[in-house]
Amino acid sequence: MTDPRSVLKKYWGYEQFRPLQEDIIQSVLQGRDTLALLPTGGGKSLCFQVPALCLDGLTLVISPLIALMKDQVFRLRQLNIPAAAIYSGMHAREIERLLDNAQFGSLKLLYISPERLSSDWAATRIRQMPVKLLAVDEAHCISQWGYDFRPSYMQIPQLREWHPDVPILALTATATAEVVEDIQQRLTFRQGRVLQKSFKRDNLAYMVRPSEDKIHQMLRLLKRATGSAIVYVDTRKATREMADILRRHGLSADHYHAGLDPEERHRKQEEWMLGKTRIIVSTNAFGMGIDKGNVRLVLHLYLPESLEAYFQEAGRAGRDGQKAWAILLYHPVDSRILEDKYTQSFPELEEVRRVYRALGSYLQLPTGSGKGESFDFDLHEFCQRFGLPSLRTYHALQLLQQEGLLDLSDSIRTQAVLHFKVNSEQLYDYQLRNPALDPLIKTILRQYHGALSQPVYLKEQKLARFLKLSITRLQQLLQQLHRENIAIYTPHKDKPQLTFLTERLHAENLQFDLAKYKFRKERFRYRIDQSMAYATEERCRSQFLLEYFGEKDAPLCGICDYCVAKTGKESQVLLRQQLKTLIQDTRPELQELLDHFPPELLSQYRVVLDNFMQEKQVVLEGNKLVWKT
Repeated sequence: MTDPRSVLKKYWGYEQFRPLQEDIIQSVLQGRDTLALLPTGGGKSLCFQVPALCLDGLTLVISPLIALMKDQVFRLRQLNIPAAAIYSGMHAREIERLLDNAQFGSLKLLYISPERLSSDWAATRIRQMPVKLLAVDEAHCISQWGYDFRPSYMQIPQLREWHPDVPILALTATATAEVVEDIQQRLTFRQGRVLQKSFKRDNLAYMVRPSEDKIHQMLRLLKRATGSAIVYVDTRKATREMADILRRHGLSADHYHAGLDPEERHRKQEEWMLGKTRIIVSTNAFGMGIDKGNVRLVLHLYLPESLEAYFQEAGRAGRDGQKAWAILLYHPVDSRILEDKYTQSFPELEEVRRVYRALGSYLQLPTGSGKGESFDFDLHEFCQRFGLPSLRTYHALQLLQQEGLLDLSDSIRTQAVLHFKVNSEQLYDYQLRNPALDPLIKTILRQYHGALSQPVYLKEQKLARFLKLSITRLQQLLQQLHRENIAIYTPHKDKPQLTFLTERLHAENLQFDLAKYKFRKERFRYRIDQSMAYATEERCRSQFLLEYFGEKDAPLCGICDYCVAKTGKESQVLLRQQLKTLIQDTRPELQELLDHFPPELLSQYRVVLDNFMQEKQVVLEGNKLVWKT
């Protein structure tokens, strides 16, 4: 077995691990089931990527975050580490190729989205893979006590049946005590071990600022702040609007959300990472897997619906250990918005049946079919066609997902894929018989090395420009190659993927677990109540968050808005008492009184003395200060 530190040095160039990373890695290399709780920025991915290179075999990574999976695979390949990912919306031929590589090739890491575990191929192919480690990222998703429960995660325990001797590494950035226990039970931990770093951040000042004008306050805070900053908003539209406002006021800013083209997302992220852009305005899509040290301010313009989400996002500030601020701008209307979200999030079950029935018609999916199939899905178009309210329909789909009937991903932008089915002689013969397609085929063979032996990702815009064709005409020619069995062509995707996890049922036959429905409703209520309490209660913000995550005896942080105000008030009380006693006992002259105090505190005493005089409790009699009882 290879030494973890030598792997770290060889591939990532680091001499040492971060706190707790090495303990986690050694635990799984010893064959122990391990639950690792590392706050955001703690380096979770290295905890399974390093063991993957130490072990002689394959590490299987289950993750629900498709964009993050693709990004990690891209980065691993740049380090010459064989890695791949399988997720919704991929062509069957491409999946088959990756499964073959995982089973027979030299692949070290295979990422799989959890809904793919219900595919027909999963049991047969994964059972035959040389799996040495099972890594479950975002492990809180398996717990119904968690804020982001996903029924597709309930498929993960079957991996243990297929590979009973392989250790499981479960990772999450945030988990309450109930969730920690639930994760271990659901993943059937054996000789389990929980490794947890305290959630306490001594350098991060949490603050809640009441705000009547959030835009004005945002501008003021960002103009005063140094270093990089993240501004979190709740809609994609707001990312563009707020970034435009910041730029109009002379600030370096850009916007980011999951609906952007992958290349554009990568460019924006890199420019921010390199300091070319100082402020990024984003939905909660931004920040996963990003490690940037000099973020001095994370600003929330909306009230998140869970403290787990808020803690992860706020925690992206101050990773270099220097002083940083996480500020929430709060207005009472924010609480009313969460109350509305609570009402909208749990539609009547008959409304859910109506949405499910419309889905079958929209996708032209016969009853009894569709299990494991993925479809492009445009929510706006779907709602318009069937006259459905978009927000309530979205939550109806969420309920169908929670019942394990389907899985709805965020927008997935994938490049077009082409795989020639014929050999070089057959392809040459086809070119002679179809001269109109000859330039396209020659260009693909020249520009995409290995196109005859494996699938290649096409950059259609670039290809169309080179051939002086419109995108529409290029796609027509590629479709012709597909129809005539010369190649398999999978067009690019830029829409969410809806995957049926079971065959399509009659809507009238849908059975809902009412006890679980009630439980989820109660948990949602609890989470938004805690979020609103964080924003409105007068107590230490850090202490509130730490207690929420099970650290019951957390001390006052001394740097949040509550602690700073409390210290100021206590200081005022002490100063008032000192001045009162001194004036009552000695009836001093003004300068004599002021000379009594150290210069660094003089301004504070002057303020207290001025207040006494305005209140008529202290008066001047001649040149003496007198206390009036």
